[in-house]
Amino acid sequence: MSNKDEVLRKPDWLKIKLNTNENYTGLKKMMREQNLHTVCEEARCPNIHECWAVRRTATFMILGDVCTRACRFCAVKTGLPTELDLKEPERVADSVVTMNLKHVVVTAVARDDLKDGGAAVFAETVRAIRRKNPFTTIEVLPSDMGGVYENLQTLMEAKPDILNHNIETVKRLTPRIRARATYERSLEFLRRSKEVQPDVPTKSSIMIGLGETKEEIIEAMDDLRANQVDILTIGQYLQPTKKHLKVVKYYHPDEFSELKEIALQKGFSHCEAGPLVRSSYHADEQVNEAAKHKQLLGEQEAQQA
Repeated sequence: MSNKDEVLRKPDWLKIKLNTNENYTGLKKMMREQNLHTVCEEARCPNIHECWAVRRTATFMILGDVCTRACRFCAVKTGLPTELDLKEPERVADSVVTMNLKHVVVTAVARDDLKDGGAAVFAETVRAIRRKNPFTTIEVLPSDMGGVYENLQTLMEAKPDILNHNIETVKRLTPRIRARATYERSLEFLRRSKEVQPDVPTKSSIMIGLGETKEEIIEAMDDLRANQVDILTIGQYLQPTKKHLKVVKYYHPDEFSELKEIALQKGFSHCEAGPLVRSSYHADEQVNEAAKHKQLLGEQEAQQA
């Protein structure tokens, strides 16, 4: 086997504890009965057992389970998408009631086949959850929706509690890793989200281990802060199948701790960083931290006035 084809062995700190208790099996059964999809399953998230069995949280994936893009890191199916299911928002909202969620994350496959990028269904899902779960905080994790400003406006008018959009990787690696999306367009999407709804915290995520340097990770942090992003998550890239990009490096937990400290020093209100951290990991805690940070800044501004 040549060095180019060599597959790195997973280190001990990436071992996952499986838990298939009644919470896990019950949630899985409900998802199938309601014909709902989760990114937890579709993207093969390593935290699915912790979130489903222990924390009883899930990230709903709307607009079908077939993505119009083929990013080289992602395990979600790609191809020609299905027709829109206009009853999906209500089913998601009903499931949030059944699960008694305090915080819910709603993401979606990229729908470049739709003029609005799926923004209308996204917004209606937020509104349906609000109607049936008025005390549940809502985080949305959309694609860049083609970079169309009107699509972003449609989504943000529903007033989610957090807008999450992932840059995924550093600037240099973006063309190789992401399909259609660009680094600059993602930053613009995040910046414009704040312009539409200044009070809604923004969030983004970076996966590392694809060949980036520490300096490039820090540069990405600076770019996100320059575009007023509040929350950052950093996790280890894991190769989902042999067809996807190989792991170049496994970062040690101590390296993640250092990156978290750097992120907080740069002004992020909250940062989750670790080998198994994903964009929605402990999302319920992040919305609380964002609210506390916002209150603290308000108090500081009042004192200076």
